[in-house]
Amino acid sequence: MIDVSERAAELLAKADAAARRFNPDARIRVVPADGGVRFVLSDGPEDGDVAIERDEVTFFVDPTLAGTVDVEEPHDRLVLRPHTPRG
Repeated sequence: MIDVSERAAELLAKADAAARRFNPDARIRVVPADGGVRFVLSDGPEDGDVAIERDEVTFFVDPTLAGTVDVEEPHDRLVLRPHTPRG
């Protein structure tokens, strides 16, 4: 399960709008990379991707990932934070 923080949703919306000015089919995908994740542009989902919609922006997430897409300061870097157990 993937959640998206409010700040991350704002950054994803800006990145989505910028990418779609050059390619109307462009979408953001979140994929595993080197023990973390990368945010890449794609023309659509890969097999098994989960479509997430937030603030009218659709992006795709590799189904093996779970956590919260958030922003790491001070450089507004998007990251995937693990879910913290409730208890």
